[in-house]
Amino acid sequence: MWKNEDNSLKKSFEFKDFKGAFAFMTEVAFHAESMNHHPNWSNVYNKVDVELSTHDAGNTVTKKDEDLAEQIDKVYKKYS
Repeated sequence: MWKNEDNSLKKSFEFKDFKGAFAFMTEVAFHAESMNHHPNWSNVYNKVDVELSTHDAGNTVTKKDEDLAEQIDKVYKKYS
C-alpha cells in the first residue's frame, strides 16, 4: 500500500533478485517517460524504494502521482 507521507507517495518493492528489480525499474521508466512524470527512487540489490510527488505543483501529491502509482503497481504484479 502506498503511504502519503511528507508530501509524497511512498512504497517499497521487493523482488527475487537484482535482475527482477532492474527489469521492474526499466519498465516503470517507460511508463514514467510516457507520462512525463518521473519518480524519485533508489535500488539496492532486490529492493526498490519509490517516492512520488509533483515538482511543478510545489512538491505535493497530485493526480499525476496517483496515476503513476497505479501503473507502478500493475508493473510490480508482473514481476512479483
